[in-house]
Amino acid sequence: MRMLLRGAAALAAVVTVASLTSGAAAHPRAERAAGTVQTSEAAQIPAGVTAGVAVFDRRAGTFTEQVNESAQFRSASVVKLLLTLDFLWNRGPDYTIPPADRARLEPMLRGSDDDAADHYWSTYGGSAIINRMTARTSLGLRDTAPPPAGYPGFWGYTAVSARDTVAIYRYILEKAPAPVRDFIMDNLRRSTRCSSTDHFDQHFGIAGSFDRPWTVKQGWSGKYGKGTCGSEAEPAGTQAEPAAAAPRAAADVNLTRPALHTTGTVGADDRTIVAVLTLHPDGTSYGKAYTDIGRLTRSLNVPGGVRPAGTWFGTWGELVSVRKGPTTGDDRITRLPAGVEVLVGCQTRGQVVDVPPYTNEWWAYLPQYGGYMSNIYMSSPDNRLPNVPECGSPRP
Repeated sequence: MRMLLRGAAALAAVVTVASLTSGAAAHPRAERAAGTVQTSEAAQIPAGVTAGVAVFDRRAGTFTEQVNESAQFRSASVVKLLLTLDFLWNRGPDYTIPPADRARLEPMLRGSDDDAADHYWSTYGGSAIINRMTARTSLGLRDTAPPPAGYPGFWGYTAVSARDTVAIYRYILEKAPAPVRDFIMDNLRRSTRCSSTDHFDQHFGIAGSFDRPWTVKQGWSGKYGKGTCGSEAEPAGTQAEPAAAAPRAAADVNLTRPALHTTGTVGADDRTIVAVLTLHPDGTSYGKAYTDIGRLTRSLNVPGGVRPAGTWFGTWGELVSVRKGPTTGDDRITRLPAGVEVLVGCQTRGQVVDVPPYTNEWWAYLPQYGGYMSNIYMSSPDNRLPNVPECGSPRP
């Protein structure tokens, strides 16, 4: 029953950007990603990906990016913003949150806890929550709709668009009572890298593309392999969306293709609202979708956003560990989604790692994880990564 209530929602390729040299040998460490398609002045949407994009500069009062901004996508965990707003709507004048609800809402916003979403969906009327939200003129929702007939318990099948997602954030930031705004945004600022329910790495898209300050509410849905984020997460044969709950096709909102969404704000004073909703080809791995939405988000015109220092590289191998130091004996921080792209800040010599026919003593420092991974798993033909300084040395 819990999985039925969750629907297919969960709310968090071997590629290189400019790091591979031309003419590299065709082995796993040197494969290239499919080309991208230029769809607007800035936004680059990877081949095979369907995207809805809206970027709104609050300081200028204008959109800097709009691509299929009114297209409806299944929300996955982005709907948790509406579940929170619905609960808080009439709790004035001081908007006191009972301790039991605070204990649910904080993990739901920070770690995308699904048990909390199940509770609010079933307790407060399911689809009636969405109907209440769409009826509120102060929110200004135009494309949001409840789950389709036949899926009344699937909160993640709520339809949303990129422009409606921007409208939700604008309401929270510009119209909501201060206690509501502060509670939601403070929790989104504390987003955890690992989702609390299913151990997916949810710091993709906005979180990987920009230095703080940022806030995020992410969403994912589909037959992705089990999440492996965190030092204790162990892979298993289960999936984020079980085969028993495979959805029927819907007329307007695709319920079957793997979905990955990144939404939130970027810059001081939450200057820019970013909403990137994506669908990926059937069979896409979590790491590939993670990489594709990252590349798309990095291509956007986001005023106030500061790009992190470092060089992006693709990775290869299953469940590659990121460790506190450059040896396999150091504590594991997390395992990477297979084939995900990572930002490398510097590299250092460490323990020799053998993965026949390869041997490598170099380790890359990944600043966004605060740890190291062996260069043997980098998609580069050389042991020492090109144009990456040694740790402690200035960048070339």
